[in-house]
Amino acid sequence: MEERQVELCRVEDALSILVGKWKPIILLHLLHEGTHRFNELKRKLPGITQKMLTKQLRELEAEDIVERTVFPQVPPKVEYSISEYGQTLEPILEAMHEWGTNHTLRKRQIEQNKDEQ
Repeated sequence: MEERQVELCRVEDALSILVGKWKPIILLHLLHEGTHRFNELKRKLPGITQKMLTKQLRELEAEDIVERTVFPQVPPKVEYSISEYGQTLEPILEAMHEWGTNHTLRKRQIEQNKDEQ
């Protein structure tokens, strides 16, 4: 691995785009399940408010990670999908998911070992 200068580290830049309780979950739904209408996404995210889902989608759209398609009909139909650029996040999100799973298992094992002592 090449040596990186800490002051030039772009992890903070990446996290500023992905941070939030809902963004990674929204992205995983779009990556694995394809295009969704707004209300479909809302149903898949129990606990999210309409205002928060709108905010998160707008932020992801502003970063060219999510594409919003509006169909000219009444009532309006809007669909969200992962952009080609957004698809480049898949290995990062999968790695984070795997790390989170392993971390949770590790914490459980540590707690179990404490309880057995």
